[in-house]
Amino acid sequence: MSAIEARRVESLLRELAPQVLGAIVRRFGDFSAAEDVVQEALIAGATQWPAEGLPDNPRGWLIHVAARRMTDTIRSDSARRLREAELARQEWPFSDPASFEADFVDADDTLTLLFMCCHPALTTSSAIALTLRAVGGLTTTEIAHAFLVPEATMAKRIVRAKESIRTSGIPFELPDAAERDARLASVLHVLYLVFNEGYAASGGDALQRTDLSNEAIRLTRAVHALLPDDGEVAGLLALMLLTDARRTARTAVDGTLIPLDAQDRSLWNRETIAEGIALVSAALRRHPVGPYRLQAAIAAVHDEAARAEDTDWPQILALYGVLKSLSDNPMVALNHAIATAMVVGPAAGLALLDALVADGRLAGHHRLDAVRAHLLERAGDRAGAIAHYLAAAGKTAGIPERNYLTTQAARLRGD
Repeated sequence: MSAIEARRVESLLRELAPQVLGAIVRRFGDFSAAEDVVQEALIAGATQWPAEGLPDNPRGWLIHVAARRMTDTIRSDSARRLREAELARQEWPFSDPASFEADFVDADDTLTLLFMCCHPALTTSSAIALTLRAVGGLTTTEIAHAFLVPEATMAKRIVRAKESIRTSGIPFELPDAAERDARLASVLHVLYLVFNEGYAASGGDALQRTDLSNEAIRLTRAVHALLPDDGEVAGLLALMLLTDARRTARTAVDGTLIPLDAQDRSLWNRETIAEGIALVSAALRRHPVGPYRLQAAIAAVHDEAARAEDTDWPQILALYGVLKSLSDNPMVALNHAIATAMVVGPAAGLALLDALVADGRLAGHHRLDAVRAHLLERAGDRAGAIAHYLAAAGKTAGIPERNYLTTQAARLRGD
């Protein structure tokens, strides 16, 4: 199998993983055990498919393997006799993997799994962490980076979330309207984080993981179809589309990162931008306005500018001011500082960065140093800019970003 085909298998397995997990949880109820057997099925697929070729029904094949392994696990349990009756009811005919697919065509198990992981029995942080693992396919390291917490802390959080799922008896089904509203904020935040990890990967050789950003968009479309009148759902979908529309222009042929102000805007996807603008324009007419709609409005201002120098920075600064008043989020404050620098001047932006340093929540995050470096360069402090570009490069695990930051430092040194 060629390298391209191998990548296709890897991408397909990542896409199918949450669907297969949802199917197994729905059938057997044990979330933690289901995750284990699905991982075994994915490993089997990754091992066998490159050598034997893709099966006719990859999803059914994975469900088939995972279900058999779950059944074997149940049969080997010390309480086997107490479970035999339940097993007989749940057991599937294993002779034809295609029969599994027919059992699931009427439900989007991934969407159900998404709402299950955001159950009120879990804390919001645990729900988000678990969903990023189960639905988004992120590693514990990637999730810890998204939450700005140590990896060990995140690992414990995920284990506790799984245990809460196991002991609470949470049913695998879409919630009713009241429960759905209670879980929606967590669901949207999860999708937002999954998209962000796909659009700007926290580690690895590639800047973008399109499998994650595409899955986040797919799931957000599904939530939007479920809740078409919710302004924040529409706002989040618009934000994803308006951001993802720039995907092709964000990297050079060799994978080098290209910042927003240097991108070839003719490469932006105008059809996607039009869809995003239509969504956010309609959503902004619904009150009260929430943070996803405001972020989408900011993205729309960027996308509407034919050239970087045409960007309406005063409007962006005003939108960030409103967003900052709604959300005590250090990343929002960081972006507000950038917008302030673009409108008022770099000194004003640097003063706001000093307040963020005192806040402490972004301590150790590369973006704080990267933004400071950019503003110091604009202010004419080359030495300071070089130092902070290098400091930022040392704090990021993403190779394209690290290379970009070290290149900026080298450029200022005249290397």
